[in-house]
Amino acid sequence: MEKHTIIIAEAGVNHNGDLAMAREMVLKAKEAGADYVKFQTAVPELVISTYAPKAEYQKETTGSAQSQLEMCKAIHLPLSDYAGLKALCEEVGIGFMSTPFDLVSIQLLAELGQDWFKVPSGEITNLPYLRRIAATGRPVILSCGMATLDEVEDAVKILTGSHPDYPSQSSLTRDDIIVLHCNTQYPTPYTDVNLRAMLEIRDRLGVRVGYSDHTQGIEVSLAAAALGAEVVEKHFTLSRSLPGPDHKASIEPHELRLLVSSIRNIDAALGHGHKQVSPSEQPNMVVARKSIVALRPISKGEILTEENITVKRPGNGVSPMLWDKVIGTPAIADFDTDQLIEI
Repeated sequence: MEKHTIIIAEAGVNHNGDLAMAREMVLKAKEAGADYVKFQTAVPELVISTYAPKAEYQKETTGSAQSQLEMCKAIHLPLSDYAGLKALCEEVGIGFMSTPFDLVSIQLLAELGQDWFKVPSGEITNLPYLRRIAATGRPVILSCGMATLDEVEDAVKILTGSHPDYPSQSSLTRDDIIVLHCNTQYPTPYTDVNLRAMLEIRDRLGVRVGYSDHTQGIEVSLAAAALGAEVVEKHFTLSRSLPGPDHKASIEPHELRLLVSSIRNIDAALGHGHKQVSPSEQPNMVVARKSIVALRPISKGEILTEENITVKRPGNGVSPMLWDKVIGTPAIADFDTDQLIEI
């Protein structure tokens, strides 16, 4: 069965709080061929205190005049806009997803209905939040930037209701969870990606895995798909020149199209994993393989030896694998130079 990597076009807050821009991003994600377009849903006052500082990358991209709370209030959509975005996604035929950052947003998105709940890296140690996500009963995509393997394991156990110290109500199993390897720096330096950690998460925790890509460019996303990521998430923007914290670490629509088409090619190329002759190469076997042929003219009855036979293309005669059986036998007919030997 051909692999199909789930590709999430992460619009996030790159709409800058503009609903028309958010709707345009839905259309661009659909045009690019992504499986889902994903937003970020929050009531900023419930997520960020007035004392919370900006991250350094946020200061670099948006300055220091605003607080983190003021910045997020300016770029988040009101909760009332998400029903319309979901309806637009259904209309054009792309999956809708949004990451909730607070309990009110979880409730809103649960009522709207979405295929997956996306847990962002910053909530992986938020017990009340994880319990509320688990209680929705919806499959979970869990980003794990900034987390140790033990913290990821704790979160998975809470989401599945199996943690001995942090009980939760859940019907989820580990098969319902996809953990996205992630580095929470925008953009992520290539030397910090550590993509092989995705495989450690899979093998050590027994969960499905994917990759949330905050690097510049698309190379690491392609590598993740080739390594077996079931989900690849990538931030995109209508233009990297737009103001806002995440635009510079995002790809533009034409790059998103390239990302999608490249991952689809990788999915096809990974194949079923069984070594066999493919239909496309089968006709070339005669051209590329070799047969036992006469090295010089041979008379009927002459003993075939290394002095009168050799191996040359094409491969539609006696296989060279039968060389030992042919040597020492009499020629059954006269053969001209380069003629296929018959036995």
